[in-house]
Amino acid sequence: MKTEIQTVDTVRRPARGAQAPSVFRYTPAQSSSIVQIPTAVVYCEGNFARIDGKTANGLVRHSEAYRIVSVIDSTHRGENSGQVLDDVINDIPILESLNTAIARETSMPETFIYGMAPSTGRLSPADRGVVLDAIARGMDIVSGLHEYLSDDPEIAQAASNRQVTIRDIRKPKLSKDMRLFDGSVTNVAALRIAVLGTDCAIGKRTTATVLARALNAKGIKTVLVGTGQTGLMQGAKYGVAMDAVPPQFCCGELEGAIVAASDTEQPDVILIEGQGALSHPAFCTSAFILRGSQPDAVILQHAPKRAHRCDFPNMPMPTPASEIALIEAFSDTKVIGVTLNHEGMSEAEITHTIAAQSEKLGLPVTDALSRPAAHLLAMVAAAYPGLQQGTPMAAI
Repeated sequence: MKTEIQTVDTVRRPARGAQAPSVFRYTPAQSSSIVQIPTAVVYCEGNFARIDGKTANGLVRHSEAYRIVSVIDSTHRGENSGQVLDDVINDIPILESLNTAIARETSMPETFIYGMAPSTGRLSPADRGVVLDAIARGMDIVSGLHEYLSDDPEIAQAASNRQVTIRDIRKPKLSKDMRLFDGSVTNVAALRIAVLGTDCAIGKRTTATVLARALNAKGIKTVLVGTGQTGLMQGAKYGVAMDAVPPQFCCGELEGAIVAASDTEQPDVILIEGQGALSHPAFCTSAFILRGSQPDAVILQHAPKRAHRCDFPNMPMPTPASEIALIEAFSDTKVIGVTLNHEGMSEAEITHTIAAQSEKLGLPVTDALSRPAAHLLAMVAAAYPGLQQGTPMAAI
């Protein structure tokens, strides 16, 4: 059995709108050389279009590493995944079971992706049975759980018997191979922008993806460095699952990914995906991201209608102003704009909130999904008017 160990980051409530970019579902790459990417079924039983299903949600909207052929969630069986998420039809159906998903295809899907991110980070007994079924059918397994399936004796043995691969996205490399922070990130010439937030599961990765594509389309070469499980599953070339790395190495591992992206790609801009929130007592990842990436600027993602932190009903959400003050006090950086997660908001509320928050904060404010990407570009251009715009290039 091959067990691929990679590092790459999930939580439970309805997640329409700000959790996912409707315009970013999988599109086969156009290339003179044919590159076959694996077909995949995404398992998200009972959680598709919910926050605990954010991995499945993200993969349906954007995937460069896998061609998603279907999603499994019996509660939405027979529906279209794009329509359920964003009221936009795509070509990825939602099916009731693995049997149904396999029967629909002319050949066996190559990969079974566990598309949920429960706050426990662990596999339920029912889900274990489905994973074992997929292995028995000869499908490779991809998981972003904190519980490493390649270390589970029963699952590992089954995978060995069928000669399939288990890819534990969150499984870190050995500490002897990890990198300590050395300050070399300060030598990176590219403009570094971190996309942080006021809570977890608030759309930071989505906003970063929208911005990366928009910048590249304008000829501003941009690389997105992933810091969570979903981004790495989607195919981010550079990154690390921050919440799976021992604290001593978090800053160094992220720094290493940024330096590698700079050296290899020579980009104009490096975007760093945020995790959690700097003010959130349950997460340390934002602190490591600020220290390890030493960003020139920060874009802050906020959900105005979210009353409390995810999974913490007694913990009120911070205001954008308080989070901005904390970020700028903690790190030698500046917040250049705010983006909204419009969950639970009407179109009129989005428009009003953009205007009100912009006036209150003295910063540009937009919504990466409901407003044109040009507004995000304008936010960056206003802060850095010297960015060159050349020939449009493909997103990285």
